[in-house]
Amino acid sequence: MYKVKGSDAMDSEMLTYIQKQKEKYKNFSCASAEAVVDVLSDIVALNGDNSQKINGAIAALRQSAIDKGKKDIFDRCYQLTLQGMADYIAEHRLTLRLWYTREDFTSTEEPYREAFQTKGAFQKAQRLEQLAYNANAVGFTRFRSVYKDYAKEQRYVNVGGDPNMQNPTAFPDQPLELDGGEWTCDGDGVQQNMEGMPIIACPHPIMPVERLINIDTGEEKLKIAFSKGRRWRYAVYGKDVLFVANKVTQLSSIGVAVTSENAKALVKYLCYIENRNYDILPERNSVGRLGYVGDDNVFSPYQPDLSFDGESNYSEMYRAIRPQGSYDVWRETAVRCRQESRTAQILLAASFASVLLGHIGALPFFVHLWGAESGTGKTVGLMLAASVWGDPMLGRYVQTFNATQVSHERTAGFLHNIPLCIDELQLSKDSHGKSRFDVYQLAQGVGRGRGNKAGGIDRTPTWSLCILTTGESPIVQSGAGAGAVNRVIDIECRAAESVVQDGVSVSAAVKQHFGHAGKAFVEGLTPARIEAAKAYYTQQFRELSTRDTTEKQAMAAAAILAADKLADEIVFHTGKCLTADEIAAFLQTKASVSAGERGYQYMCDWVAVNANKFEVERRMMQDSTSMPTLSGEVFGRIESGWAYINSSVFRRAAQEAGYDSRALLSWLKAKGLILTRKKNLTRGKRIHGINTECVVMRLHSENAEDSGSQTDSSEEELL
Repeated sequence: MYKVKGSDAMDSEMLTYIQKQKEKYKNFSCASAEAVVDVLSDIVALNGDNSQKINGAIAALRQSAIDKGKKDIFDRCYQLTLQGMADYIAEHRLTLRLWYTREDFTSTEEPYREAFQTKGAFQKAQRLEQLAYNANAVGFTRFRSVYKDYAKEQRYVNVGGDPNMQNPTAFPDQPLELDGGEWTCDGDGVQQNMEGMPIIACPHPIMPVERLINIDTGEEKLKIAFSKGRRWRYAVYGKDVLFVANKVTQLSSIGVAVTSENAKALVKYLCYIENRNYDILPERNSVGRLGYVGDDNVFSPYQPDLSFDGESNYSEMYRAIRPQGSYDVWRETAVRCRQESRTAQILLAASFASVLLGHIGALPFFVHLWGAESGTGKTVGLMLAASVWGDPMLGRYVQTFNATQVSHERTAGFLHNIPLCIDELQLSKDSHGKSRFDVYQLAQGVGRGRGNKAGGIDRTPTWSLCILTTGESPIVQSGAGAGAVNRVIDIECRAAESVVQDGVSVSAAVKQHFGHAGKAFVEGLTPARIEAAKAYYTQQFRELSTRDTTEKQAMAAAAILAADKLADEIVFHTGKCLTADEIAAFLQTKASVSAGERGYQYMCDWVAVNANKFEVERRMMQDSTSMPTLSGEVFGRIESGWAYINSSVFRRAAQEAGYDSRALLSWLKAKGLILTRKKNLTRGKRIHGINTECVVMRLHSENAEDSGSQTDSSEEELL
């Protein structure tokens, strides 16, 4: 089309042609857009495939329009002509470009704007050469230097870049302008020329756009932007991934074109451009979890200007903790549920108590709703408690028991202070009907220490929260240890006393309106209120400890009472709070918590069930009654209110029921419920004529009121 380095003769020839064409349009008034479009169309159609002649004639018409003050009409009609004849232009392979006047170069931005907006590195370089030739032909020799200043100014205005950059990135529609340095960054991707050989780091635009500093761990991560197709996409990765060649290939899973072949080049580019633009890249605080972070003045996600840099698996849950809908509608719904159901009030109070535990020094605990009947409102009650903090839909904030123990542990660490809500305990049961869920692991507030591939130790997750659960059966099995029973407030739900009276309307309301109360509660926890809550918690704990319950049960109940009082003060404003008498009805007694007491009761029942497998002393039988003949297994002998149980059989029976046999024997010895021989926990006894080591356990007598009552025979009678 244009001669890039034309001679003076070529310049003169083009100008002469334009001047002659201009004479043709001297009397053309450019009065209407239709007339201008017609003339432009004729110029394109009647000059064959000669792009230079077409451009010269168009330039002449343009200058004539400028002289008549009709430049705006010409510009509009020129664009319409290009659009209307696009197929014709493509078919004849015409290259149409405006030929600018000296006044255009000295008094307008048009030629510079056109060059700056040209897409593609090659196309832009070509157009710059053409415009430089055009400028030189009309007597303007400073086009390149003026364009450089114009481009700097536009970059600064459009993307906030530095106008003094030597090699700015030129990605199309880039979110940020960085200094590419020794790398060429444009629409064709990222590459570097090394001794005449191109090294491609990435075949599409990619760049860091933000540096994230985790205020919890101090870890530094980068927010990466990349473009494939029509839009830019974003992802956050640690430098341990971005700057390591055998790990950066993980980015391929989100669409980045990285393989083992270009991984080293991509790592080199990302590291280089981040260091070169360290002061340009925006820096923001970030967090990878919810709850209190650092000191108690920062609560995620309510802290302004805080970005999430955690695992992508938890991004959905992080986004779920937010206010939505009407606070007043949610509050009216929650107040109604509190008034209609004591269980709903406890569940809501436990939800608020979750963020209070760290302040008052209480331990994590469970509130478990269970009932075999359907329609008791357990799941809706859990949704109501979850709606204090965020979206209560299953899979967003509320989880199910259909997960591994490690998953529950990691989720608790992520929530940190916000309650962990888990629905449907039956999903955790194995083929034998036993639950695989372990209360201990979550109630401890600290996860399991784990090693990593690098030979080090992963950061151990911790949490201080309440765990709210539902199911068709109690969450702790009958053989569970006292510690597990101690940490659970077990509430049986019956259809006659539903947790939520109108489940349909409550469910609909909390799905649309949620998250306001938790934010208001956290913001309302002033130092004065926290101190008052501590004092009230201590008072209620002492009151509950005087009753027939354990310290840990009293601790959990006192935390619920303190939270309910605060929630009513900050959120509900009803003046109706839970009392110690009301919540005491849901607490375990000391006897029901004791694993030894429950184990002893189980073994007495076990002996009764298997009585046909025990020998019975002759003097207990009537004279006319013959001794029963035992067949099959013989477990031991019953004699004068004592059961002589084969020690192996005893241990097996206890273990199958979930009790630790050694711990149970130790408790039985301490309570005087077994006979021992010096340090041994067993005694010898002839069973079927064979001397056998037996656990000699006292059985309940018919008139016994407790496990420590006397039986018909004393120990001396048995010796």
